[in-house]
Amino acid sequence: MSAPGLKNKPGGPGLGDARSRALAGEARHPSAGGAAPSRAGAAGAAGQGDAAASPPHAAAAGAKRPGSVDLRPQQAAGPRTGGQGGVIAPKPPGGTQVLREEEWSVPSTQRLAMLKRLREQGITNEAVLAAMARIPRERFIDEALWSRAYEDNALPIGFEQTISQPYVVAKMIASILPASGKLGKVLEVGTGCGYQAAVLSQLAGEVYSIERIRGLYDKARNNLRPLRLPNVRLAYGDGYQGLVGAAPFDAIIVAAAAPALPPALVEQLKRGGKLIIPVGTGTQQLKLVEKRVAGVIESQLDMVRFVPMLGGLVK
Repeated sequence: MSAPGLKNKPGGPGLGDARSRALAGEARHPSAGGAAPSRAGAAGAAGQGDAAASPPHAAAAGAKRPGSVDLRPQQAAGPRTGGQGGVIAPKPPGGTQVLREEEWSVPSTQRLAMLKRLREQGITNEAVLAAMARIPRERFIDEALWSRAYEDNALPIGFEQTISQPYVVAKMIASILPASGKLGKVLEVGTGCGYQAAVLSQLAGEVYSIERIRGLYDKARNNLRPLRLPNVRLAYGDGYQGLVGAAPFDAIIVAAAAPALPPALVEQLKRGGKLIIPVGTGTQQLKLVEKRVAGVIESQLDMVRFVPMLGGLVK
């Protein structure tokens, strides 16, 4: 039974359009033979990783290489000025200004209007709505687009990629969220600009997010830094491989279409956990995968359109 509203939601493009289109035009990327990898197709796992809130020089200081990820716990609070896995320094290099929580978590009029629209579109999960109410979407796009931050549209984030429309983010996260409204550990395959990881940070104890395009990985880290989210960690690498060092996960969310379920991701899903992923080449279907004692249970949600999930790294 398909999930209503996934493919053609009222007043906007289908679920996959947020990954596959940049505004009104089809996104392209040379590494995909003309088709742009989505944020998830552009994502990776076993690669260079660090705390999302780490200072920009932390990666260089650690001299990490593709194929490794720093999985040491972050500090829950308190600034530091260097090292791997730490929170942001109050005045990090590059001029990124740290914000006080009250500066970004209180919903603006535009954010409240977005929440009203999401309810009208059928998003009723109060935990998801509360999480989206706290995260400033404008902080993840160029300042020139801030006036459009809460439109229900995909917006460009550079590298021929887009930030997903709010409806897509809400619908996919609601699909993997348990009845309690809280996740333990979640893996996002496709960091993009970091917005979805930030929303997930309000719903999960630990968020790991993978990106295969180095420029987007760096941009997401810079976008997340001012918010000081100590439970978000980024990795640069190939999403097809998952993130063995942090597994198993309570939930995995993938935002590009794979030809089949990636075995590594299914393997790294905790028993009782959920994976949501578009599957297919020409025709694609959004699948919700649940790992149970009896085996893997797949539910077909709807037909969607996503760009292909790609392997390898883009430096």
